[in-house]
Amino acid sequence: MASSQTNGDVKDLSLAKYGVNKIEWAGREMPVVQLIRDRFGKEKPLAGVRLSACLHVTSETANLAIALRDGGAEVTLCASNPLSTQDDVAAALVAEYGIPTFSIKGEDEKTYYDHLNAALDATPHMTMDDGADLLTLLHTQRSDLLSDVVGGTEETTTGVIRLTAMAAEGELKYPVIAVNDAETKHFFDNRYGTGQSTLDGITRATNILWAGRRTVVSGYGWCGRGVASRARGLGAHVIVCETNSVRALEAVMDGFSVMPSAEAAKAGEVFITVTGGLHAIGKEHIDNLASGAILSNSGHFNDEIDIDYLKEQSSSSREVRPFVEEYTMKDGRIIYLLADGRLVNLSAAEGHPSAVMDMSFANQALSAEYIYKNQGKIDIGVHVVPQAMDAEIGRLKLESLGVSIDTLSAAQQKYQDSWKEGT
Repeated sequence: MASSQTNGDVKDLSLAKYGVNKIEWAGREMPVVQLIRDRFGKEKPLAGVRLSACLHVTSETANLAIALRDGGAEVTLCASNPLSTQDDVAAALVAEYGIPTFSIKGEDEKTYYDHLNAALDATPHMTMDDGADLLTLLHTQRSDLLSDVVGGTEETTTGVIRLTAMAAEGELKYPVIAVNDAETKHFFDNRYGTGQSTLDGITRATNILWAGRRTVVSGYGWCGRGVASRARGLGAHVIVCETNSVRALEAVMDGFSVMPSAEAAKAGEVFITVTGGLHAIGKEHIDNLASGAILSNSGHFNDEIDIDYLKEQSSSSREVRPFVEEYTMKDGRIIYLLADGRLVNLSAAEGHPSAVMDMSFANQALSAEYIYKNQGKIDIGVHVVPQAMDAEIGRLKLESLGVSIDTLSAAQQKYQDSWKEGT
């Protein structure tokens, strides 16, 4: 695997010019981040902060990293998934924007962890995660660096789950802002971003027709809601599988078929996991899949599909299209696995549209500023994005769209805040 070690580790620095074009194109769709970048450039609220970020290295992430850099931060970036890197963007960050980046699409596990360690070698004051791999490595193998860290942020559901478990066990050593839980993140990024980009990734990999396709969505959180609604919009017959009774009821009320995953395995043609858990498609499901079934995952880790069992039960495999592995099972069935079970929207496509990442990364930038300004004042643990910050990002996004809304009058605000009014 070719690489260039110039303030980072990227595939090919000659790709930088293409990466610049991608970054600038994404920036046009990210007005809120651009506003923050402009202010950061003047105020330098992160001056001198060493910030190590483990994120999907895409054109949208590049705009965030540049905004943080302009705010005075010394940013070091590595990939949060071996298949999500855009190599031209990584090259541009190193060669054109001066941001050390350690990221190569398709990197093996050793290289992935070498890159995580390289990001930590920058001795960060702050961490920025998508999946909590960087923070976990810092806490387990690089704990000598913890004394310098004042806080961190986490981008995705899977990471928040990990961090919440760490905090409950008393293992988390600094405060983390759960960017994923901001309303301007999960209502939009998870629902509209994941919903659109997941189908985009599957379509690019397979070129299937969605109309009439029996599609099984495992998980009906915000990501699952988005995937299911977009698949239905393209004409798919959608089946939802859930373990949470309230979410399952919501899926029923939204008009979807809901059934146990063992039954859905026999009925489905395309399977999409977005649970954040282990083996949503496991042994009992793989054994009952019809020949020709397509398996994909849009959760953060590829643990959602039992890939080891799939391989054990196959007699051979081959790549039939980019990101499409065909497994011939010992009983003669054919099963297709997309993108090695990794995030199909980022592995086989370009991830979320820039316009929705605008809000997610605005949350990241402002959360970093908030942590630094309030260092020592925030308790160790997992915290929500301050409501006022969330509301301001929503206001700025509406403003960029040319949309105005009402505001409460003084009398209305008083009425809303009072407990004395009634019949």
